[in-house]
Amino acid sequence: MLTFDYIEDDASLAKLVQQYQSADLLVLDTEFVRTRTYYARLGLIQVYDGTTLALIDPVAVTDLSEFWALLTDTNRLVVLHSCSEDLEVIARYGQCQPANLFDSQIAASLCGMGHGVGYAKLVEQCLEVNLDKGESRTDWLKRPLTQAQLNYAANDVYYLYNLLPQLQQKLAELGRTEWLAEESQRMTEGRLTAPDPESAYLKVKNAFQLSPRQLAHLKVLASWRLTRALEKDLALGFVLKDHAMIGLAKKQPKSVADIYKMVELTEQEKRINAKAIISVMAQADLDNPPQPIDVIALKPGYKSAFKALKNCLVALAEQHDVAIELLGSKRHIHEYLQWRWQGKSQTKQPLLMQGWRAEIVADSLTAIDV
Repeated sequence: MLTFDYIEDDASLAKLVQQYQSADLLVLDTEFVRTRTYYARLGLIQVYDGTTLALIDPVAVTDLSEFWALLTDTNRLVVLHSCSEDLEVIARYGQCQPANLFDSQIAASLCGMGHGVGYAKLVEQCLEVNLDKGESRTDWLKRPLTQAQLNYAANDVYYLYNLLPQLQQKLAELGRTEWLAEESQRMTEGRLTAPDPESAYLKVKNAFQLSPRQLAHLKVLASWRLTRALEKDLALGFVLKDHAMIGLAKKQPKSVADIYKMVELTEQEKRINAKAIISVMAQADLDNPPQPIDVIALKPGYKSAFKALKNCLVALAEQHDVAIELLGSKRHIHEYLQWRWQGKSQTKQPLLMQGWRAEIVADSLTAIDV
């Protein structure tokens, strides 16, 4: 059984932070709960520097600012596994991002160990240890946490610390240490930018189906939904579902009675939001509607161009022993085609033409006539 410190008051945290100040790396994990909320609710922080393993209780500790500050030191490596959601939690609660990040899942992918490898699988593969994942469905906000739950949480950073040297060595042998640094930097970008209500309509599923006039209604609806979700800390779908938004934008009801006739909304959505929806939709700027959403995947030649690029990338991925999902995913190819077709000066340079990916694929992709 692992030994760890359970930190549940400010004085203990201050002492721990002082100790970690001299650490050149921190292995980190977070446990959180997300069901109906917009933001994940932080339930536990696990951290290990190779000497002291601590479980920090963010429900009990009132001020975590000094701890979060530890993550912003460029001289201190912050190690996480599959860190996307952890970074979201850190942005929300710490208002910061790790300055020097190492994601072990991405590292494993760059080392040719498989794409999207889970933590338990990676520990088994590197350390020949079989972890008990029986507490993975824990309610991390419930108190007190059981000894089994705490042991499970402690394992998440203890074994990650122990497999780190293997990953670092393999990256160095392959000459891909800088590749990981590049990926890690990209993972943190934009995390501190607040959601933009004005552009929220672009993320509504099937928004491309709508005319400019319909998009004008969708734009005000999506802005209202996001603002309400943030105010109430509710997941977007628990304010109003996407297909309900599309239905409203298409039918443009003029009264509460019109809304109650719509099959796209649930009875609860009608009851709670009908009056607000009518008020919001009346604010649509029909004189200056959004431009139609250009869906490049619907253009003639898209499928054949996509296939040609994908075949090229698959061959390059095999040649360089990099997972195709990491080198050139469907989204990456889509982004590249937008760049080629819509004018290189008009769109952001795609990921496939940046950094280590460009070193591998740029010449080959440029030679393909799309």
